Amino acid sequence: MPTFFIEQFGCRATQADGAALERQLLDRGCTSAATPAAADIVVLNTCTVTASADAQARDAIRKFHAANPAVRLIVTGCYAQRAPEELAVLPGVSWVVGNSHKPQIPQLVESRSTVASAAPAESAKDFFPVAALYSDSTVPFHSFVGAQHLSRSGRDVAPHLAKILTGDISEQKVLLGAPVFGGEGNHTRPTLKIQDGCDSRCSYCVIPFVRGKSRSLPPDSVIHEIQRLTASGSREIVLSGINLGTYGRDLFPRVEFEDLLRRILDETAVEGLRISSIEPLDVTQDLVNLFAGTDRIAQHFHMPLQSASDRILAGMHRWYRAEHYARRVELIHERLPHAAIGADVITGFPGESEDDHTATMAFIERLPFTYLHVFSFSKRPGTKAAALSSELPGATIKRRARELRALSESKSAAFRQSQIGHTLRVLTLRRENPGEALQTDTTPALSSNYLKVRVNGNHPANNRLDVLISADAGTTLVGEPILSCPMNSVSWR
Repeated sequence: MPTFFIEQFGCRATQADGAALERQLLDRGCTSAATPAAADIVVLNTCTVTASADAQARDAIRKFHAANPAVRLIVTGCYAQRAPEELAVLPGVSWVVGNSHKPQIPQLVESRSTVASAAPAESAKDFFPVAALYSDSTVPFHSFVGAQHLSRSGRDVAPHLAKILTGDISEQKVLLGAPVFGGEGNHTRPTLKIQDGCDSRCSYCVIPFVRGKSRSLPPDSVIHEIQRLTASGSREIVLSGINLGTYGRDLFPRVEFEDLLRRILDETAVEGLRISSIEPLDVTQDLVNLFAGTDRIAQHFHMPLQSASDRILAGMHRWYRAEHYARRVELIHERLPHAAIGADVITGFPGESEDDHTATMAFIERLPFTYLHVFSFSKRPGTKAAALSSELPGATIKRRARELRALSESKSAAFRQSQIGHTLRVLTLRRENPGEALQTDTTPALSSNYLKVRVNGNHPANNRLDVLISADAGTTLVGEPILSCPMNSVSWR
C-alpha cells in the first residue's frame, strides 16, 4: 500500500476533513509519511476563503512538485470544489477532487496500489478507472482531463493530464470529519467537527458554494465520539462547524444545539467543552444560562461581527444589525463577566465609507470584546459582492485593517490586565519544542476564558490546574499553581 502525507490549509472544518481522510487511509492499510518527501501520494486539502488562500495552495503545489517530481498530488478541499480547472493545469497534479467527492479519496489512493500491483501504469499519474469509485456514492459526478494551457511565453503546451472529479456539492449528505489533534492545543485539545455546510448566503462568502447545505453529525454519533475521546484521556474537546448554531436543524427529528450540549454534559464524562464559533443570533438567553450554570463549558464566545455599520451589514446580507449584536455581548458579559468575547471583522467591503469604519471602531471600543480576527475584504468569484463596483483602494483597506488590529491588541491587553490577582482554571498544553522544559521552568497552558498562561514549574500536559495570575508578560499571563481554587476564581463560573 502507498505512503501518504496530508497537507492542511484553512479552518478547523478543513482540518477535520483531513483527519477523517487520514483515519480512513490508515484503516485501509496505507502508511502515513512523516514528511511530503517520503510520501508516494500527497493530498493537499485546500481553502478558498480569500485570494491569498488560493495563492498559498498553488505555491505549495509548485514546491511539492519541484522537490519531488515523482510524487502524486491529489488536490482537494474548497479551492478544488470552486475552481478545479485552475488546479488541474498545474504541473504535478494527478487528481483534483472537489469536496463533493472528498469521501472517495481513500478509494482513489487504494486503487493506485491495486493498479500498481496488477500491471505497470501507462503514465506516472494513472489511477484506477473513476467509474469504479461510485458503488457507494449518491452524488452525481463529473470527471474529465485538464484542458490544454499556455506556457509563460504564451505558446500552447501539451495538455496536462490531471483528472478532475467533482459534482454538485448541494447533493452531498455525508459529513466527513474526525477529531483533529494539534493546532493551538499542541495535540492536547482535540477538535470535533459536528456540523458542516451553510444555508445562509452572505454576499461576500463563497463557503456555501464549496461546502454545501448545512448537515449535522447525529447526536448519538457525537456522544459516542466524545466518550471515545474522553476514554482515551482527552480532558477538553472543542466542538466546531461551519455554522455551528444551526446544528441539528437538518435532522429528523430536529435537534437544538443547546439540547446536544446538555446531552453531552449528562451522558459523557468530558471535563471541558469549548465552542469554536457561533453566529450572534444563535446566542440565546438559554445558551448563555447553560454556559453560566456549569464549570464544564469554557467561558469563551466567538461571534462573527464583520461590521458594526447597519448599512454595510445589509450589503453583506447579514441577518442582524449592530444593536442586535450588542445585546448578545451585553448578555454574555452580564452573566459571565470574565468570559472571552471574540469577533471576526471584515474591513474594506465595497462601498464601506470612513463613517462606516469609524462606527465599527467605536462599537468595538465601547463593548467588552477581548480579541478580534481582522480580515481584509477579498473578492470571491460567484458571490454577489464580487459584482459590486464600489471597490476601495488597497491602501485604504490596509490602513483600516491596521487600526482594527491595534484596537484588538488594546482590548486584549486590557482583558489580560483585568485577570491579574484572579485564579484561573487552566489546561496545561504540550510544549511546541520538546527541549523547552530544559530552557524555562514554566509550562504553557490555556484558560477557560481563552488566555495563554505560563504556569510556574514543569507540569505534564493535559492537566487541569488552578493558577493564581500574578503578571502580564506581553501576550501571555504568568501564574502560580495553587492546591485549591479560592473564592475569587473566575475561570469556569
